Amino acid sequence: MSNLPYNDKERMMDSLSSQKFITDSYNTFSNEAATPEVKTCMMNILAEEHEIQHDLFTEMKNRGWYTVECADDQKLEQTKQKFGNVTG
Repeated sequence: MSNLPYNDKERMMDSLSSQKFITDSYNTFSNEAATPEVKTCMMNILAEEHEIQHDLFTEMKNRGWYTVECADDQKLEQTKQKFGNVTG
């Protein structure tokens, strides 16, 4: 195991993973809030944490450290058809 410090990419990937865990946790807290006031507070924190997560994702994507594959039109249409009947 190396004693070298993390590089920027590794630190950002670790931060992004942490943010994903944090948003999962606040989502659970929001779902289980005992009062409307606590739920509102948790939802506000959850929104802030999602913004942080998105900022990290965007920065990593801009640096070429997180690639996103675009779905082609056919795959999008198949997904729309598959889940189109779910809302009803």
